[in-house]
Amino acid sequence: MKLDQLNQFIQHNIVWVALALISGTMLLWPMLRRGARSDGLTPGQATMLMNREEALVLDVRAQAEWDKGHIPNARHLPLDELDQRMQDLAKFKSRPLIISCAGGQRAGSAGARLKKAGFEKVYVLEGGVSAWEQAGLPLAKK
Repeated sequence: MKLDQLNQFIQHNIVWVALALISGTMLLWPMLRRGARSDGLTPGQATMLMNREEALVLDVRAQAEWDKGHIPNARHLPLDELDQRMQDLAKFKSRPLIISCAGGQRAGSAGARLKKAGFEKVYVLEGGVSAWEQAGLPLAKK
């Protein structure tokens, strides 16, 4: 009897039920994505890692993006040069690396490559330099 009532309710309110399912999925999506990538850091977490463990920030954006502003003391290594210059980073294999880009996509790709190359502590700055800036943290232009 109760199942029939539920079916009848859903049929009469299909638009509202669909809207509730879609909005619930949209609310859960960021949490589900973050769970898939446990190596992501918020700007606040990245700052703490930089201060406490002397993490190196590696910016993989293009030169023009870097010139507009970057995280202070970050090293610039464009993503398309990462494989050729991987040996330049070998001395940082045991040091925490925070990979940043504009929004987080390229950093994820770079992070996967670095982990595959044997880097132990690789983290991705969630939201990239955009999130850093939105958090009110400084950008350097030198």
